[in-house]
Amino acid sequence: MSEKKKSNIQKIWGFALLVMGIAVFVRVPQVMPAIEAMDHFKSISFLIRFSFYLMGAILVCGGLKKLKDNF
Repeated sequence: MSEKKKSNIQKIWGFALLVMGIAVFVRVPQVMPAIEAMDHFKSISFLIRFSFYLMGAILVCGGLKKLKDNF
């Protein structure tokens, strides 16, 4: 594969990571009430919410880093 094609694939991958990270931040407030409604997860809802937001932050940061490195 040529370097230009690899660079374009990396840009697309970085953009996809960024979009998925933002989607996690948008979706968590919609999903958490359903998770908190389950008795088994009610006591650890803070940990679940923290984990989702941490995952979103990692995706956003990874996407931004990949985009920065390829532009």
